[in-house]
Amino acid sequence: MRLFFLISAMLVAMAPGIVPDAMAADMAAVTSPDGRIRVEVAIGDGRTLFYSVSRDGQPIIEPSRLGLEIKDLPDMADGFTIDKASTASKAETWHPVWGEESAIYNNYRELRLSLSQKKLAPERKIAVVFRVFDDGIGFRYEFPRQAKLGDFTITDELTEFAFTGRHTTWSLPVEGIRFYEGLFRKLPIDSVGWASTPVTIRTDSGLHMALHEANLTDYAAMNVKATPGSNTLRAALTPWSTGDKVYVTDVRVTPWRTLIIADNAGDMMLSRLMLNLNEPCALTDTSWIKPQRYIGVWWAYHMKKNTWEDGPAHGATTENVKRHIDFAACNNFNGVLVEGWNPDWRTWDFSYTQSYPDFDLPELARYAKSKGVSLIGHHETGGRIRNYEEQMEQGMALYEQNGMHFVKTGYVGDLLDDRERHSSQFGVRHYRKVIEAAARHRLAIDNHEPVIPTGLQRTFPNLMTQEGVRGQEWNAWCPEGGNPPEHTVTLPFTRGLAGPMDYTPAIFDFRNETFPQTRPNTTLAKQLALFVILYSPLQMAADMIESYQENPGPFQFLCDCPTDWDKTVYPEAEIGEYVTVARKQKDGDTWYIGSATGASARCAEIKLDFLDPDARYMATIYRDGPDADYLDNPYPVLIERREVTADNTLAIPQGRSGGAAIKIAKIA
Repeated sequence: MRLFFLISAMLVAMAPGIVPDAMAADMAAVTSPDGRIRVEVAIGDGRTLFYSVSRDGQPIIEPSRLGLEIKDLPDMADGFTIDKASTASKAETWHPVWGEESAIYNNYRELRLSLSQKKLAPERKIAVVFRVFDDGIGFRYEFPRQAKLGDFTITDELTEFAFTGRHTTWSLPVEGIRFYEGLFRKLPIDSVGWASTPVTIRTDSGLHMALHEANLTDYAAMNVKATPGSNTLRAALTPWSTGDKVYVTDVRVTPWRTLIIADNAGDMMLSRLMLNLNEPCALTDTSWIKPQRYIGVWWAYHMKKNTWEDGPAHGATTENVKRHIDFAACNNFNGVLVEGWNPDWRTWDFSYTQSYPDFDLPELARYAKSKGVSLIGHHETGGRIRNYEEQMEQGMALYEQNGMHFVKTGYVGDLLDDRERHSSQFGVRHYRKVIEAAARHRLAIDNHEPVIPTGLQRTFPNLMTQEGVRGQEWNAWCPEGGNPPEHTVTLPFTRGLAGPMDYTPAIFDFRNETFPQTRPNTTLAKQLALFVILYSPLQMAADMIESYQENPGPFQFLCDCPTDWDKTVYPEAEIGEYVTVARKQKDGDTWYIGSATGASARCAEIKLDFLDPDARYMATIYRDGPDADYLDNPYPVLIERREVTADNTLAIPQGRSGGAAIKIAKIA
C-alpha cells in the first residue's frame, strides 16, 4: 500500500461543513471533540479504501481495509475516489426512558465520505460515515439507491481492525456455543479465532477497548475472525443457510462498527457510545414501560420441584401463581413471571392463546392487579418462527386485553425454523418484528436466546432486557459444576458492554438434589451483589420464595434495591478479578453498591467520593462473614450499619468468589 497523503479534513464546529475538493483527493481526517482521538481515511494502491485510528498521537488501529464483496456484481472493494468529504458535529443531552443514568451526553464529530467507483460505467456511488466521540469511534457504510445498485446481496464484509500489538482479549467463540451462553476466553488477539462481539481488549500499557456494533437493523450480526500471524481482526458476518450474508433491500445502511477506547476498565464501562449511535425513541407513549424487580415460577423447574408441562407437579397453576403474587406484594416486588402456562410443553407445538386447564389467565391478571403486582407472560417458541409469527399478534393481544405489560420470549433451538442462525439476518428481522409488535400491544420484552444487543433499547425502550449470556440456570444443571468464580466478574466488561442482561441473580439455597455437583460458585453475599453489578432494568430474584422466607435479613436488600438509576460509577474494576459498581437511585438520594471478587479473596477498598459532600449517610452493609468461602462455607452474611460521608473509604473483606451489597441512604 502506498503512503497515505497527510492531508486533513477541516472540521466545522457544531455545524455541517464541506471539506474543499482539493483536500479530499486521497485522504480525509476527523478528530474527537476533545482532540485526543483521530481517524484518518485514505485511498491506497488499487484505489482501495483504508482507515486508521490514533489517540494522543499514538496509533491504535493501523491502516485497515474497508469494503464489501457483492454477489453477481462488481465488489465494493477497490477503484474508489473521494468525491466529497463533509464534516458535522453534535452535542446534546438526551434522557433515556430507563437506564444506568438519567441523562446521556452525546457529543461527536462526523466525517462523511461520498465515494464513487469510477472504473464502473456508470459510476457507482456509496458513502462511509465516521463518528468520533471522546470515548471511541463508530463507522458504517451507506448505499444510495441508483440505476446500477438496486437490491443486492453481500457475500462478505472486508472490514478490518488492525490493532498495533498482540493485545490481551476476552471473547466468546462462535462455534460450539449456543445462544452466546459460554465462558469468555482470555487470549492474545492473534488467537481469538472466530469470535462473537463484543471483543474486549487490553493493551500492555493498560488502555482498554471494546469492539462491537450499534443499531443492528436488517443486517447480519458482526462476528470477527483473527488473521493468523497478525494482530488484525476482520468482520465475519453470520450467514444465511444459503451462505449469503446480507440481502440489501429497503435498509440502505450497515450497522455501526464501534470501538470504545478508555484509559481503564471502569471508564470503559461508562461509555454510552453504542446507545448514542442508535436512533432516538420511536415510541410516542412510554408511560407503560416500568423498570422493576420480580420473582417467578422458574427456579423450581430447574430444581425439578415442578414441571413446565401439565401434570401432578405442574408449576403454572392458578393456586401456585397466587401464592407468588401474595409474596411479591408483601415484599415490595413489582412482578411475577410465569413459565409453563400454555400447551404444549411436551411437543413444543405451542399455543399462545390457550392455557392449561389449571391456569386461569384472566383471574390471575385481575388478582395481580388487585395486589399492585404485574403478571409477566411468557412466549417460548422453541425456535419455531413460523408457528410463532402466525400467532404472535393474537398472543400479544391476549396479554394486552388482560392489562399485562411484560412478556419473556424464548428461542431454545439450535436453528430458527431448523434452518437459520439466531444472529443471521433472518433472526435479526424476526426479533425486530417482535419488538415492534410488542410495542403496538404495549408490551415490554425480556428476550432469551437473542441476537447480542446493539443498543436498540434507545429506539425501542420496550426492549428492556435480553439473555445472550451463560446465566444462573447453568448453576442448576451444568455438567462442569456451574459457572466458575471469575465468570460474573468478567461479564460486566464483556457481554455487559452490549446492554442489559437477564442473568437472573440472587439464589440463596445452593443445595441441588438432582445434580449435587452443580451449584452457584459464589457466596450468598456475592449473589446479593450481582443484583446491582449485572445490570438489567427487569431484575429477577430467581430463587424459590421459600429460600427468601428462610433468609429475611439478606433478602431485605433485594426488597429495597431499585432497577432504574440516576448515575453509575465504578470505584474498582479489573476484568475477571473484581468489580465494584455504585448506582444512585433515580429520583432519590440513596446509593446501592455491588462489590464482588473472582477466585481470590480480597479486601475491597471502596472510596465514597461519589457521595454528596457535606452530607451524612447511613450505610447498611451485607457482606461475607469472617469465614465465608464459596466452596466450604458460602452462606454466612454479616449485616452492619455505619455512618459514612464522601470522605470515607469502606474496607470490605471478601471471601473467595465473595462480595458485598451496600445500601447508602442520606441522613442529612
